[in-house]
Amino acid sequence: MIQNPSPLRKLSPVHLLLLLAFHLPLLGQEQSSSSYYPPSGDRWEQRPAEALGMNTALLDSAIRFQLSNESKYLVDLREQLKRQYANDPYNETIGPTKERGGANGLVIRHGYIAAEWGDTRRVDMTFSVTKSFLSASAGLAYDKGLIKDLHDPVRNTVNDGGFDSPHNATITWQMLLQQTSEWEGTLWGKPDLADRRRGRDRVLQEPGTFWEYNDIRVNRTALALLRLFKKPLPQVLKEEIMEPIGASTTWEYHGYDNSDVLIEGVTMKSVSGGGHYGGGWWVSSRDQARFGLLYLRNGKWNDRQLLSQQWISMSLTPCSIRPVYGFLWWLNTEKKQWAQATERTFAALGAGTNAIVVVPEHDLVIVVRWIDTPKLGDFIGKVLASVEVHH
Repeated sequence: MIQNPSPLRKLSPVHLLLLLAFHLPLLGQEQSSSSYYPPSGDRWEQRPAEALGMNTALLDSAIRFQLSNESKYLVDLREQLKRQYANDPYNETIGPTKERGGANGLVIRHGYIAAEWGDTRRVDMTFSVTKSFLSASAGLAYDKGLIKDLHDPVRNTVNDGGFDSPHNATITWQMLLQQTSEWEGTLWGKPDLADRRRGRDRVLQEPGTFWEYNDIRVNRTALALLRLFKKPLPQVLKEEIMEPIGASTTWEYHGYDNSDVLIEGVTMKSVSGGGHYGGGWWVSSRDQARFGLLYLRNGKWNDRQLLSQQWISMSLTPCSIRPVYGFLWWLNTEKKQWAQATERTFAALGAGTNAIVVVPEHDLVIVVRWIDTPKLGDFIGKVLASVEVHH
């Protein structure tokens, strides 16, 4: 499956130095000699927290903390979106939504379930956790050689008019993945202005020089990847990631009511990069934990390398102008994201709050759903305290 034998040769010297500086410490990370991976289906082995080097009382305390600090998001997420973006332009919801469940989550240590609470099998919207699944799609494209070089202009391989303007012509794949593209245009009836920053900085900057979290541009990334694969991204992820990691069949990946495109005579749905306007990745906490474990294991599942180690490393290398961001993943560079977490902690984050948190130093994956956003850092810290008491 991996067709690029030496992706590191494609990196610039600066990018390579950043990658090595950030990832060489991982060689000394704590990791169990066990290489346990949960089998397909629902048979995921649970072990007592103490047997996994964790303090049960402190771990239980962390869970109680989450349950007592549930998200303030409405159960009716369509109404939540309507109220949350009431004053924004172009705020119409154009994709499907569903009611949310309650607070739930899992803590995975050395591959085993150390703790589980709430309904972790319920399929819920994940909002921008979707972006990290989209990042995995880009990794598959890179490993298969569909993206030859991350510094290539996207217009070299995606010829649909979206990258033809003088401003957009210089946008590279890396810029799209790091959210520094400053792409200008309208997609699915939403101009990039719909999610562009407020105030004096609203003026477009040169691509690659300004970081902005912009859902329209992430949706443009999803469409570009669809054109590379020439088949729907949910199908790509199902075949290349979700089935190999033994995920359930309950997850869904949605686009918008108006995001159909014609590719080689076949109508396909271009998916969204989140739930801002509806749609996005809908998935259970258990399936999210498997995805987090795949990244914790550097793209390997049992004896299969599903994503190259080089891609995982590049994905988690800090963006030079936004060091707490990688390729659609959040990083804890210099502990600037969460002072309570380790420096190499990284996460997929979505509104609500939904989170897949990976802590390489402790061989740990934490999935937490519907926690009050300001409490996430404290929750992570409490879980880590249950590990660190044994060191």
